Amino acid sequence: MRHAARILVCLALVLVAVGAAHAASLRAGIAAFNRENFNAAAVILGPLAERGDARAQFYLGFMYEGGRGVPQDYATAVYWYKRAANQGETTAQYRLALLFDKGRGVSQDYIQAHKWLNLAAAHAPPATRDACARLRDAIATKMTRGEIGVARVLALEWVAVRERPVAVAHP
Repeated sequence: MRHAARILVCLALVLVAVGAAHAASLRAGIAAFNRENFNAAAVILGPLAERGDARAQFYLGFMYEGGRGVPQDYATAVYWYKRAANQGETTAQYRLALLFDKGRGVSQDYIQAHKWLNLAAAHAPPATRDACARLRDAIATKMTRGEIGVARVLALEWVAVRERPVAVAHP
């Protein structure tokens, strides 16, 4: 029994250390991005995004959307934005909606654009909530009432799903 308790304590300490290292890596990746050192940011954020970090996924999507430190590729931006948006990352929801609105990297889809903007507006910080709602309402002017209804139902049914962190094997 004591041996099992020791193992659990050691496992908990390892998880805390891994979590702290992950947070430090995310901060380092965002700092590199903010310094416009996009190559370094891609190197740091890429593995974090692969392991399921929604914030890293958003940044990587943004980098692919604009060709910052990686080749510009809207489809890859959509991939990263979707992964982050499905976890509830509001900025990724907003950017994903813009790509659906314009048909960049995906087929143009006003219903999806409206849905993602509706979710972003509902969960965004107060400073950006109105901008999301205004853009959502602007997209609604391109839609039928039925399409707006479908988009609203999709937003109401949506549930954030956190990705499980994937352990990386070290050689």
